[in-house]
Amino acid sequence: MSEPLDSHVDLASVSKDERLALMRHSAAHVLAEAMLDLIPDAELGIGPPIDTGFYYDFRLSRPLTQEDLGWLEERMRQSIASQHAFQMSKVTRSEAETRWKQQPFKLDLLKDLEDNNITHCTHAEFTDLCRGGHVNHTGEIPVFKLMSIAGAYWRGSEKNPQLQRIYGALFETEEELAAYEAQLEEARRRDHRRIGRDLKLFDLYDEVGPGHVVWLPAGATIRRELERWVEDLEIEHGYDHVITPVIAKRELYIRSGHWDHYQDAMYPIMEREGEQYCLRPMNCPHHIMILASEQHSYREYPIRIAELGNMHRWEKSGQVSGMSRVRIMTLNDAHIFCTDVEMVEREVEGVLRLMEHAYGVLGLTDYTYRLSLGDPNNHEKYVDNPPMWEAGEALLRRVLQRLELDFYEAPDEAAFYGPKIDVQFQTAAGKDESLVTVQVDFHLPTQFELEYVTEDGGRARPIIVHRGLLSTMERMVALLIEQYEGAFPLWLAPTQAAIIPIADRHVPYAEEVAARLKSHRLRVEVDTRSERMNAKIRTAQLRKIPYMFVVGDREEEAQTASLRVRGGGNLGVMSLDDIVTKLVHERDTKALTP
Repeated sequence: MSEPLDSHVDLASVSKDERLALMRHSAAHVLAEAMLDLIPDAELGIGPPIDTGFYYDFRLSRPLTQEDLGWLEERMRQSIASQHAFQMSKVTRSEAETRWKQQPFKLDLLKDLEDNNITHCTHAEFTDLCRGGHVNHTGEIPVFKLMSIAGAYWRGSEKNPQLQRIYGALFETEEELAAYEAQLEEARRRDHRRIGRDLKLFDLYDEVGPGHVVWLPAGATIRRELERWVEDLEIEHGYDHVITPVIAKRELYIRSGHWDHYQDAMYPIMEREGEQYCLRPMNCPHHIMILASEQHSYREYPIRIAELGNMHRWEKSGQVSGMSRVRIMTLNDAHIFCTDVEMVEREVEGVLRLMEHAYGVLGLTDYTYRLSLGDPNNHEKYVDNPPMWEAGEALLRRVLQRLELDFYEAPDEAAFYGPKIDVQFQTAAGKDESLVTVQVDFHLPTQFELEYVTEDGGRARPIIVHRGLLSTMERMVALLIEQYEGAFPLWLAPTQAAIIPIADRHVPYAEEVAARLKSHRLRVEVDTRSERMNAKIRTAQLRKIPYMFVVGDREEEAQTASLRVRGGGNLGVMSLDDIVTKLVHERDTKALTP
């Protein structure tokens, strides 16, 4: 027999976040109720609240359409207007199995529940398997809107059936919902996938595979400039650059621990001549082998090994997105080998200072620091060595505090071998992503039996700092596309200036101007199309080229050009010498604006 439970909640007494969670969870139930009216044989998945609203997963006999969303939304409003009470009840396993015998996903969820912890939630004629957390009646559900339809695998696994997911937005006021919709529109406008396609920066081809980015000439130019800059920056700060293979024997990753802790995220094994090889998911084992290949004295430390290293990680299909989450990536990676904790702290501090300098050059300011910790009880995910974890976490916490950086702590977000500082940023879509990490590692030096010669001639174990600086090239360029909305500063712009001859007879002079600029390593193009001048200017603006130089009879006679900037401004006529001086200075100082 079902046993009614008291589930009344005083909404005025809880925080706004708690209140919204209750409202959003309740709205998901009302959505499922409406779906069963629209498609009676719908198979129900789950319907949790999320940060901006709710979703519900269904397996349906047909694909959903935008018209369906409108119908479902109206049906939900009818249920809300009826103020149906939400009633929780405790049921036996037998009752639940009978109730859900036609719903395979609910039966699957039942397997995870203990016999004394099975509860249902009912409103109107609809019942769901639910642990609770609702408003008192449907009338307490505020403003909402069904936003989109997406695909999702049951329990997030590609091995399970694919479902249709409906996302809804829900806020307490119309103003908050409108602000959220405006944020989404801004995100669509800045979306690096759209801008990257429009500006022909990169592409993704089904024949090449999801998450395998193809850099087109314009995007490759941006990447090349970033790589040259960051390598020079690292050389100035004492890093030695190496190039290592993207593949290694499986034994290397068994020894490092990646095989045990990271295998599911690795590409399948390749076997040839009785040996098994893996595409590397990380660069660190290769750099460790370089250090271990010869004996080093304490006098040589810290030893900084850097590489723009390709890595391969089998991200799930549902998580792959543009260039921000890919399967093949190039990380601006480095490993710093230190003799003691004091040296580690100095190096971590130096990394954070260098990173802040680099971000300042790029104009990136909206990021936060996260201290990512392990879980001492999860020995499957993390190396079992409590003293090592305590020492590493305390070390990174001290550095953050000494630098007076605001940070928050996040349990269960560490690397398998040690804690880390993650630099978090928000994408244009509002999603929190890790840009770079700084990790302290006492574990891998032991795995690889690394040693250095101490001052007294003995042997000691080094400590490794794993660090990025710019993140992967893919994720950094995705971020910069959204940051600049495709209007890259001069030093990064694929084409830095467009030379626009007014008429065909001015093309030879335009070519002379272009040659002059190219001799100073400036990237310029001459628009020789048989189009009107204004059409050529418009094309250059759409391509977000920083400068347009218009040349005609007067400019040719005076050896000048008329300058325009992509935002629509007109800088007037300038001599070629002054133009070269202006552009070279702007490029070399990496100015963010003209």
